[in-house]
Amino acid sequence: MTNQALIIIDLQIGLESFGTGLFQRDKVLVGVNQRISEYRKQQLPIIFIQHEDEDLVINSQSWQLFDQLDVRAEDFYIGKTHANSFFHTPLKELLDQLSITQLEFCGAQTEYCVDTTIRMAHGLGYTCFMKRGLSTTLDNDLLDAKTIIRHHEQLWDQRFLTFI
Repeated sequence: MTNQALIIIDLQIGLESFGTGLFQRDKVLVGVNQRISEYRKQQLPIIFIQHEDEDLVINSQSWQLFDQLDVRAEDFYIGKTHANSFFHTPLKELLDQLSITQLEFCGAQTEYCVDTTIRMAHGLGYTCFMKRGLSTTLDNDLLDAKTIIRHHEQLWDQRFLTFI
C-alpha cells in the first residue's frame, strides 16, 4: 500500500448560494469523483474537509457535501473553521497515523482554503499534487473565477505541487 491520500476541500452545498456559483461545478465534481474512484480501486484514504462557520453551520443543509460526490462511511471527515485545513484540526495526526507523505488536493475555494492548505502541506514537508482543473471558486469583485484558478495553478506548479 502506498503512502498517499486524496484530500477534498469544502465541496459543500452552501458555497453555491454565493454570487454566480462555483465555476464549472459539475465538471469539477465529475473529475473529483474520478479521482475518488481511482483511490477506492487502490484502497487509499479519502479525506473530506468541511468548513464550519456562520454560513456553513455544522450539520445544516448548506454544510453538507454535494450530493453528487461519492461519499462513503469509511472515508475520513475533518471539520475546520479556518482556511488552513491543518489549523486546530486533527488532519496532521490522521496523516501521521496513516503514514501518509503524499497528498493529492481538489476542492473549493481555490484562492482561500485550497491554496492555504496546499501551501501549509508543502511547508510541512508533504509531497503535493493535483489534477489540473479540479479546484473551483466564485467570481469576485476583482477577478472572475477562471482567472483566479489559472493564476493559482500557475503559482502552485512546480513550487508547491506537481500537476498529474
